[in-house]
Amino acid sequence: MDYQHDRTVCIIGLGYVGLTLAITMAEAGYTVWGVEINQDFTDKIVTGKAHFFEPGLDERLGHQLEAGRLLVLNSLPQDPAVSLYIITVGTPLGQDGRVRMDMVKRVTAEIAAQLKDGDAVVLRSTVKIGTTRNVVLPILAATGRDFDIGFCPERTLEGRALYELTHLPQIVGANSERGAIRLAQVFNALTPTVIRVRDPETAEMIKLIDNTSRDVGFAFANEVARLCGAVGISAADVITFGKLGYARTQLPMPGPVGGPCLSKDGHILVESMLDRGIMPEIASAARTINERLMVEVAEYLAGQVKPWFRTSALKIAVMGLAFKGQPETNDLRGSTAIPLLAELRKLLPEARLLGYDPIVSAEDLSGLGLTPAASLDEAFDGAHLVVIHNNHPKFQGMPLSALSKTMARPAIVYDFWNSFIPERLTLEDGVRYVALGSHPMRMDVPAAIPEPV
Repeated sequence: MDYQHDRTVCIIGLGYVGLTLAITMAEAGYTVWGVEINQDFTDKIVTGKAHFFEPGLDERLGHQLEAGRLLVLNSLPQDPAVSLYIITVGTPLGQDGRVRMDMVKRVTAEIAAQLKDGDAVVLRSTVKIGTTRNVVLPILAATGRDFDIGFCPERTLEGRALYELTHLPQIVGANSERGAIRLAQVFNALTPTVIRVRDPETAEMIKLIDNTSRDVGFAFANEVARLCGAVGISAADVITFGKLGYARTQLPMPGPVGGPCLSKDGHILVESMLDRGIMPEIASAARTINERLMVEVAEYLAGQVKPWFRTSALKIAVMGLAFKGQPETNDLRGSTAIPLLAELRKLLPEARLLGYDPIVSAEDLSGLGLTPAASLDEAFDGAHLVVIHNNHPKFQGMPLSALSKTMARPAIVYDFWNSFIPERLTLEDGVRYVALGSHPMRMDVPAAIPEPV
C-alpha cells in the first residue's frame, strides 16, 4: 500500500484538540477537512477567529483558510480523496461520573457509512482503555472494508499547543504493523520523533498515565499544604527550600488542579481499571485531595469573614477564572473556580461576587453568575475578600500594597499560588494576606476512635 496517498485528511471535532491539529497538519502540506457540528464554532472559524484563546492561533488559522488547505464543514465531506479520518471529539464525564462515549460512537458510525478500502481511522480523544479495539473497531469492521486503525493521543499543553505539536514526540498505537508504519509516516510530517508502541491499549494507557501522574504530583503538594497549615508553617518555604539544589525532590507548588484533562483523566483511569477488577488507589486518592481543596478553602474563608459583617454587605472578588493562568487561556472547562464559587455561594449566600480575568470575556464571567470587573482596581475596590484563583502573571506582578488601600476593613487577600512574600508586603491596616499552605484546613476525624488495648 502507498502510504503517501494520505494527503487529504478529515478531522472530526474542532475543539481545542482538533482545531490546533488541523492548522498544524495544513501547515505541513495536508489538505484538511475540519468537521464541527457546533454552528457557532464554525461561524467563527471560517472568519479566521477561533472560539477559544491560543497564542498565535487566529493568524495561522487565517493563513490556512486563505490558502485553501483548511476547509470547514458541519458534516463529513463527500470527498473521495479523503483517506485518513482523525476523531477528536470530546469525551466529558457524565452526571454519573463515568466517561461519555456517545460522541465517539456517533462519529465512528458516520465514518463507517462512507469508509473505503484502504482508509485509516485515528482516535485521538481521551478514552477508557480498550475503546479503540472494543468500541471503534467493531463499528468499522462491520462494513467489511479493509482499513487501518490506531490510537494516537493528544498530549499538548494549552497555550503551547501549536509549538508542541511540532516538537513533542507523537505516540502511535495501531492494531497492525501496517497501520503503525502508515500512521508513523503521517505524524512524522509534523514532528521529527514518532514513537510506535505495540498496540492501541498501550497508547491509551500512556495518555491516562501522563495526566494522572501530574495529578498525583499536584495532589501531594496540596497534601503538604494541608500538613504545613496544621503545623503553622509555610508550605511555600518547605517546598521551595526543600528542593533547592536537591534534585531528588521535585515537588510543585500547591494550588488548584483542574482543566479539561486533569479534572477527568484520573477518573477515566479509575473507571478503566475498575472494569478489570483493580482499584488505582493513588490515582483515586489524588483526585479526592485535589477536588476537596476548593471546599476546604471556601470553608476556611467563610469562617474568617462571617464574623465581620452581615453577609449581605460582603463583596468577594475572584481573580482568574480560567483553569490556569500560565500559559494563559480563557478555558473554563474543569476550572476549579466553578466548585469554589458554588461553595462560597452556599456558605455566604448573600455575598456579592465579582470576577476578573485578563483573558476570559465579560460574557463568560457573567455566565458564571459573576459581576464582571473591568480591571484590578475595580475588583479590589471595597472588597472584603479577594481570591487569587489562578497563576496569571498579571496577578503575580500586581501592586498589592497599593490595591489594598481601596479594600474594605477588615479584609483578606487569599492567594492560592503563594505569589508574594508576606513579610515584604506593606498592606493597609486591617488587610491580611493569606496563602495556601499557611493556615489550618478542616480536620479529618476518624469515624470511630479505637479503644486502647
